[in-house]
Amino acid sequence: MTTQRTPLVGREAELARVDRLLADVVGDVPGRPAVLDISGEAGIGKSRLVHELCLGATRRGAAVLRGRATEYESHIPFQPFTDAFCDLDPRAVESFPAAAEVAPVLSGAPRRTDRFHLHRATAALLAHAAGSALVVVLDDMHWADAASLELLDHLVRHPVRARVLLVLARRDRQSPASLTATLTRGMDTGTVRRTVLGPLGEREGVELLAPHLARDEAVRLFTASEGNPLYLLTLLQAHREGASVSRLSTTGLGALLLDELTPLTPSQVRLVQVVAALGDHATPVLLGPVTGHEPGQLAEDLAVLTRRDLLRTGAHGRIVLRHPVLRSLVRDGTDPWLRTQIHRLVGAELARTGAPLAERAHHAEQSLSGWDPRAAAVLDEAAEQAAQTAPASSAHWLEVALRHLPHTPEHASRRRELMLRRARALGVGGRLRESRDLLHQVIALPDPGDGTGSRASAVVLCAVMERHLGRYAEAAALLRRELHRTDPAPSLADQVALGLELGSSAPHDTSYPAVRSEVAHTLEVALRLGDDTGVAGALSVAALGEAYEGETATAEDFTRRAAALVDSLPDGDLTDVCEPLVRLAWAEAFLERFADAERHADRGLAIARRTGQLYLLPHLLLCKTHVRTQTCRLASAVELSEEAEDIARGIGSDELLAFVLATRAHALVDACPPGDPRPLATAEEAVAAAGGGVNWWASIAWCVLGYAALAAGDPARAREAVLRAGGPGLRRMQPSMRPLFLEVLVTAAVAMGDLDAAKEWAERAHTEAERLDLPVQRASAMRSAAHLRLGLGDDGAADLFEAAAEESARSGAVFWEAFSLLFGASLLAADPRGARRGQAAWHRGRRLAAAGGCGMLTGLAEAVGPAVAAADDGPVRRLAQLTAREREIAELVADGLTSPAIAEQLCLSRRTVETHISRVYRKTGVSSRAALAGLMAGLTPRPSFGG
Repeated sequence: MTTQRTPLVGREAELARVDRLLADVVGDVPGRPAVLDISGEAGIGKSRLVHELCLGATRRGAAVLRGRATEYESHIPFQPFTDAFCDLDPRAVESFPAAAEVAPVLSGAPRRTDRFHLHRATAALLAHAAGSALVVVLDDMHWADAASLELLDHLVRHPVRARVLLVLARRDRQSPASLTATLTRGMDTGTVRRTVLGPLGEREGVELLAPHLARDEAVRLFTASEGNPLYLLTLLQAHREGASVSRLSTTGLGALLLDELTPLTPSQVRLVQVVAALGDHATPVLLGPVTGHEPGQLAEDLAVLTRRDLLRTGAHGRIVLRHPVLRSLVRDGTDPWLRTQIHRLVGAELARTGAPLAERAHHAEQSLSGWDPRAAAVLDEAAEQAAQTAPASSAHWLEVALRHLPHTPEHASRRRELMLRRARALGVGGRLRESRDLLHQVIALPDPGDGTGSRASAVVLCAVMERHLGRYAEAAALLRRELHRTDPAPSLADQVALGLELGSSAPHDTSYPAVRSEVAHTLEVALRLGDDTGVAGALSVAALGEAYEGETATAEDFTRRAAALVDSLPDGDLTDVCEPLVRLAWAEAFLERFADAERHADRGLAIARRTGQLYLLPHLLLCKTHVRTQTCRLASAVELSEEAEDIARGIGSDELLAFVLATRAHALVDACPPGDPRPLATAEEAVAAAGGGVNWWASIAWCVLGYAALAAGDPARAREAVLRAGGPGLRRMQPSMRPLFLEVLVTAAVAMGDLDAAKEWAERAHTEAERLDLPVQRASAMRSAAHLRLGLGDDGAADLFEAAAEESARSGAVFWEAFSLLFGASLLAADPRGARRGQAAWHRGRRLAAAGGCGMLTGLAEAVGPAVAAADDGPVRRLAQLTAREREIAELVADGLTSPAIAEQLCLSRRTVETHISRVYRKTGVSSRAALAGLMAGLTPRPSFGG
């Protein structure tokens, strides 16, 4: 076959779209897609279109990186990205501050970091490397490894904020569901643009690719190719070499392609087979030792195979077969025994040259035909290295080792250990059910009797998986059964581990009182053992349980004791009980000790990242999100919630995702300006993720939906959502935060005119807040009373909002301080005692809102600003604009008379009365009867919740 490239035909429309997209990238046009998805069947021309795209990008001054996923290396983490980054300018890597953090993607080098941090660092590297513009091409992504697909998902959901275009080429029918889902979501958001390549038309195929053939012969070949360019070109080659179409129809395209190997010498065939086994990693330095060729013979064979266009030389001297289809045919056609031997030789040479473990593990796997301790050791080490950054690969290599491990007594402990590690990798990778099922197998194994049994560890980890799957009853039953075992009974240390996990089931599904006695026993056992970490864990679990239930004094005591002990322990002692740091941080957050909560969450994050306990990261990130929302640091709160969402989606727990999205929606409500649709949409997704659950996470999701609906101006939906969250008697609603949730009900009821319900809920909010004795909750109850007074037309609402602001400030809850100030500003400004109080409240509230990036309160400040500014003139100036008749009607409205009653009293028609009322509204700037009544009483109109 000639090395001259065949002209690209029949793709004018696709080329035009690509050219426009490149122009948008280089010009940094707003709203352009960040990803181009090129799909089609094998041989349809995807790679050729990509080649033309790369030429066009280069002509426009963009840098181009090209990588390819390969069929037989689908478990090497980040393989297509690593391949692409080989073309990256070394200066871009050297000048990137976090270059060491992206080592697993750049070169496959080990790095102890979590994979979600690695995703963000990779995105930052791409932004850093995008000078004029950067095009990253990833070909054959239907064969991509799981780690690459996760990274791609991150880049689609969080497009690089630079002139970067990610181009994917893939076979649609062979693409994994996760890749298809990622790209479909990206199309919905506008991040992804898709181009589907179909068959060539007959004119393009016959006239442009076969112009020298007779028409009937060309049509026959085109028909046989079904419009596929690769197959058509192959048939044309066969025709030139004398192979008939009838022969092709019986032997198939594969036989035709492999027929090119017939004239080769044995050494050349061997070389082709080795290159097929190596994929995109073949170099002359590696080929010599593996094939056994002398340098001269190797150079001669490479020259022959290159002239025949069987082999091609790529970037950095890499040698590849000319097409993935040909590689598959050669590899599959190689004798299995010979293929195993090739991989064994390659693995040995890679070990000698210090190649990355992931690459060595691939060849170790392919070389296994039975138990080989040396190959298994490579798989074991590679799995350990990939556990944090590529858990799917880690789980795969451990499964390969387990598959070949002999089922003999001397390997029983080793088998148990590998199964436990694989279960942990599966769980971290989001395959919770597979992890749970494997752990049940570990639990069922007989005790090896040598002191190495890991039954309790397996039970605890299995309970964690059950908990993340929302199967709380099953988790608790499993733990209790293990705690009550008698043959053999769990050790005291195991009792502590089991008791801590059992206590951790509250408050997610079980009420804390249901496990209070078990937590107390765990604390007692840990104290008896002198186990400081166990004591810290039990105290932290108790602190969160009591704080959630609203037992403030008891929770404060547990929290102080836990914090004192945790702060005295080094990080190494907390590694195995990192989860209690989550509990302690959340307990402090609920007790409104925000600085302590953030400090302990930061420490937990550092330990969890370093030790690979990724399932803890969302809880710690959400604790920080909650703290920063309360303290009005909204930009960072939203950013933290984004990171938590990435990890939660990777873990695969719907309930955890519901909690993450609810917390994110809360931050978005406060961060976004009025009218932004994102908060409500996120809250709706949280509720959908929660499904029909009635646990804490589901309750929180529904409460936040109510908060978002109220901010969006839909009080009826807000009320419905919060009532759904609370259930009968609102008992499912978190006790320690009930006043805040009741405030949503009170505000919604007042807006709907249901003052009886508003009064009932406001009174309950006051009772609950007094019991809790927490500043933010007491301030919330004060605002509920203020809203009720406004609805009733009573005085005193302004003072209540002012007091609520002062109470919020006591705990550092800056958001609620600003919220209360801005809601009360217009009322304070209209107070007969003078406008200065209102103006001061407005200025401070606006300043706090702006400094914290709070779009909702900034919008509220703009809405009430004119009323505050005009307050110097008071209500007298605006009422003076009314005619005598309008003033008379306004007074009757203020007295509570309906329009028909006013019409009857003044002998006017109802329509005339309504016309006068409309004019009164326009002249006074109010929009409701309650607001007009307030104005007549010397008050200005209060703002709505949504600004």
